[in-house]
Amino acid sequence: MAEIRDCPAPDPHPGGPTRYRVPEGAVDTHAHVIGLPPAYPLVADRSYTPPAAPADRYLAMLDATGMANGVLVQVSVHGTDNRLMVETLRANRQRLRGIAVIPLGLPDAQLAALKEAGVVGLRLNVLFGGGIGLDAVEAYGALAREMGWHLQFLLDARDLPPIATRLSRLAVPLVFDHMGHMPASAGVEHPGFQALLGLVRDGNWVKLSGAFRDSVAGPPYADTIPFARALNDAAPERCVWGSDWPHVAAWDGPPRLADLLDLMAEWVPDADRRRQLFVDNPRRLYGFD
Repeated sequence: MAEIRDCPAPDPHPGGPTRYRVPEGAVDTHAHVIGLPPAYPLVADRSYTPPAAPADRYLAMLDATGMANGVLVQVSVHGTDNRLMVETLRANRQRLRGIAVIPLGLPDAQLAALKEAGVVGLRLNVLFGGGIGLDAVEAYGALAREMGWHLQFLLDARDLPPIATRLSRLAVPLVFDHMGHMPASAGVEHPGFQALLGLVRDGNWVKLSGAFRDSVAGPPYADTIPFARALNDAAPERCVWGSDWPHVAAWDGPPRLADLLDLMAEWVPDADRRRQLFVDNPRRLYGFD
């Protein structure tokens, strides 16, 4: 059995960008809250062991980076136990939304309770232990359609070509994490990234996030710029930004949020498009007023 490594803690002093001003109403569309045993058990088949990332530190991060609202994504180490995320959503109903990870077959009352708490989508994750894969993607698509939710995918875009048509047939919006979570060294002409571009052009969404995950060169992550620009050019009205706080599995050390935000000046140089990405697009996708 592979060793389960301990993650480093996130940057203790998050801050906003220095190269532009975050527009009013900005939304961080990708972050996690994490609890520790015994109150919040960690799944045995996890890929890493994170430090605690409690709600108060998450909300402080939003304040420090100029984010009006946030979207919590159920973290893989808690598997389908969404309790901490849901508790945080309920305590911050106006400010937060959530993306859940659930088994199929939940009673209608439990699904309704998730929606009432602020859950707006379901996540399928094939990259980290504790996630749910794509075997039953059609069933999850049908459930998301019934609930008025979208499907969010954590996958490596290099694996997209044989499944892109299957995903395109799902009758719900699709959201792809971290620009496809593929190494920048593969290049924008890689068939997997081209498949992702096609899905985004055809009406789906992508998170311009995860620079520290996709970059091979490391800070300031310049090798990720062509990917972000290609995706933003493909559908500027369907790109959103996410901090990915608390930066789990950042084995080379956690990124500085100010650096990730400054990178947006290169990823999306046009200020009007940045406003779309930070404000207009996520408020529409996640149902913020």
